[in-house]
Amino acid sequence: MSIPQITLYGLPDIPRVRAGDDVAQLILEALKRAELTLLDGDVVVITHKIVSKAEGCAVRLTDVEPSPQAIALAAETNKDPRLVEVILRSSRGVVRQREGTLIMETRHGWVCANAGVDRSNVSGPEGEIALTLPEDPDASARRIREKLLAATGADVAVIISDTHGRAWRLGTVNVAIGVAGMLPIADLRGQTDMFGYTLRVTTVARADELAAAAGLVIGQAAEGLPVVVIRGAAYPRGDGRATEMQRPVEKDLFR
Repeated sequence: MSIPQITLYGLPDIPRVRAGDDVAQLILEALKRAELTLLDGDVVVITHKIVSKAEGCAVRLTDVEPSPQAIALAAETNKDPRLVEVILRSSRGVVRQREGTLIMETRHGWVCANAGVDRSNVSGPEGEIALTLPEDPDASARRIREKLLAATGADVAVIISDTHGRAWRLGTVNVAIGVAGMLPIADLRGQTDMFGYTLRVTTVARADELAAAAGLVIGQAAEGLPVVVIRGAAYPRGDGRATEMQRPVEKDLFR
């Protein structure tokens, strides 16, 4: 009997990404250096930061003029008014706030701290460069997947990931904010468990599970491994979008 297993490969030596860089080409070059060939069914997980950098999403806070709303919100939360202005520009609105914390709904519909705006692992004067999420992470994932497919012929899935906190648990977890070549949710309804019980409500956020697994390799600090290839993982194929995982407001019991 074969033993179920998956393998994760962190791609080393990816250079610092700048605006205008081709992320797919950087991945292809890293694969060649690592002597790793993409296979059908592989999943390529990419931290959003290198995608955001390539797409020109870095903002110099010295160039930001805070609005009256940003100044007021910054005073209430003890945050830099320039950073709060960038957060507001990236958001649909505030979900929760307290001193030191802003939980926002991003333009994409994700609910997370600071609308995903981050100042870590960004080159430049310390704290003076903020990085926003890509404009459309699903579209970014599709473009990268198309280039990888054209260059290698491998039918892979691509996930753009970010780290989010959880309302009811401490600690952040890597999650999918963009997907291509897969359905983000595995629908198990209608299947039976090992005792013959028919599953009626079970759906699994497969894209998030894969992103979380890749997070073990990507890390959060100075690991310098923004791309992970996952081999051997089962996932539903198809043309999905990560935004399909958003819980509709009418089904959100806590907002």
